[in-house]
Amino acid sequence: MHEELLAAMRASIVDGDQDAAAETARQAVAEGMDPLVAIDDGYVSGLSHVGACFSAGDMFLPDMMLAARAMKAAMAVLEPELAARSAQRRVRGRVVIGTVKGDIHEIGKNLVGMMLSASGFEVHDLGVDVPVDRFIEAAREHRADIVGVSALLTTTMTGQRAVVEGLAAAGLRPGVKVIVGGAPVTRAWAAEIGADGYSEDAMGAVALATRLMDGADAPASVG
Repeated sequence: MHEELLAAMRASIVDGDQDAAAETARQAVAEGMDPLVAIDDGYVSGLSHVGACFSAGDMFLPDMMLAARAMKAAMAVLEPELAARSAQRRVRGRVVIGTVKGDIHEIGKNLVGMMLSASGFEVHDLGVDVPVDRFIEAAREHRADIVGVSALLTTTMTGQRAVVEGLAAAGLRPGVKVIVGGAPVTRAWAAEIGADGYSEDAMGAVALATRLMDGADAPASVG
């Protein structure tokens, strides 16, 4: 019944068109479409397509950023409708993410956070230059299932090890899983520091987080 509108939603994300994403969301509300259907069958479907194209090398980081921003524009319209209907998406898991102390890079982290959120995860972004004790505090505060730790400098990668060790010392491991990422981060590094997984891109991070929440034995690298 709403196939044309759902197709337009998917296209707005693939095209990275924030105005079209917001407009199709408003149309969905006006037509009485279930906002959960709009999100999952419309926008998230488009985002998944963008992620697959990115992984295949057919789309690039700017395309991913535009798609994520279009998704955010649609959610800004649909979230009040969800609240009005007292509807709630199934939360796949609670994730705390941040960039380690001494590192202020955030583009990749922000993209991972947006993609996780769009895919049904509850995301708490701590920002950049985050000390170990803040990761631990947030993991406790938000009852995190997963902690995502980003490092974009070889000199700050040791901060990822410190987070893994800090969570263990606090008694939160292995219940709280740790995933790591960033340009210099490798599968071997993730294994060396005892992280639960590594991904080189945002869609891979979503797949990895989903596997961890499903209880699968996730590989050290996804994507």
